[in-house]
Amino acid sequence: MSVDVSIRAVLRAPQVARVLLGSQLGRLPTASGPLALLLFARQSLSLAVAGLLVAAYTAGMAVGTPLLARAVDRWRQPPVLWAAAIVSGLGFGAVALTGGHLAGAVTGAAVAGLGTPPLEACLRTLWPALLPPGTVPTAYTLDIAVQEVIFVVGPLVTLLAVTVGGPSAGLFAAAVVQLAGTAVYALSPAARSWRGVAAVRHWAGPLRVPRFAVMMLGVVGVGAAVGSIAVAVTGYAEAAGGRRLSGWLLAAQATGALVGGLCWTRVRPGGPGRLPLLAAVLTVGFLPLLLAPGPVPMAGLLAVSGLALPPVLTAVFLTAERLAEPGTVAEAFAWVSTAFVVGSAAGSALAGVSAGVRYGLVVAPAAALLGAAVLWTVARPARAVGLTASRGV
Repeated sequence: MSVDVSIRAVLRAPQVARVLLGSQLGRLPTASGPLALLLFARQSLSLAVAGLLVAAYTAGMAVGTPLLARAVDRWRQPPVLWAAAIVSGLGFGAVALTGGHLAGAVTGAAVAGLGTPPLEACLRTLWPALLPPGTVPTAYTLDIAVQEVIFVVGPLVTLLAVTVGGPSAGLFAAAVVQLAGTAVYALSPAARSWRGVAAVRHWAGPLRVPRFAVMMLGVVGVGAAVGSIAVAVTGYAEAAGGRRLSGWLLAAQATGALVGGLCWTRVRPGGPGRLPLLAAVLTVGFLPLLLAPGPVPMAGLLAVSGLALPPVLTAVFLTAERLAEPGTVAEAFAWVSTAFVVGSAAGSALAGVSAGVRYGLVVAPAAALLGAAVLWTVARPARAVGLTASRGV
């Protein structure tokens, strides 16, 4: 008897729609938070400080996410999520109330990032409990694809709040939305009943597995490719005559990723060997951007470049689930997110120092190619001796 692996079957499963909605809502600040910090800094401090606040927020999130996910693995999801959302909200509030004090604003931004609830990792630990095994890959891909909506809706929420209540309102809106989404998710029966696996844990967590640690380097490369595009496209838009074009162009790429993810839900996930192949497809998708044509064809090329991203991340999360030792799955998912964020920040920095639009656009295929090469080394032992043998189980 075949199992229905369609998106409709996933969404019809009990509690799936609720936890997916709550997770997406609670993760809106990952897109709205940086913009809220930028707008606040431009108004209350300076443009130079704006980048420092975003960097502090991103660094805090990179450090806090795996630590909070480790706590989830050891205890339960709701207490960790509630505490994290409150701490993060206090951080946003502290930035808004600094009154132009630089040290206080930077500290508040770091706290806001450090307390970001690990909703992404928590949600992905629930899928095996909520769905038949055959539909879990569909759930991963659906989650990753719908995540693109965050980067469209999040900034709109911030802009609306700032328009109505001023620069500080954007920060308070991020805190409120994050807490509301956390509440929707954490109060669900699925989240309240989930328990981590009892196991003897190593201090290094999932990073103790060599192939998993190497895979994180590959994810950094993929993140760098994606992060560089935002900066490079901004430079392209300015050269084309209008910075406002960048928003439309990045929206085109997000739309491509959404379409690619929804289409990928109809494809069987395959084995670990598919991961480097998908990363190579992602690399090829970035190459036409080097042509830097007019805005309309550029939007089309950006949409194409986004198609392979959800399949790549789906394969990464499936591989992470296979490689993670018992009791470290949530932390493993969190490390994937952290590696992607770190890579994205590095890619943005590299594209920012590049001379010229085309040089900035080179960063994406170069970084993706390096990531694909690393991921190929991760997949090789799996093809040769199998996942179980390579883990020494």
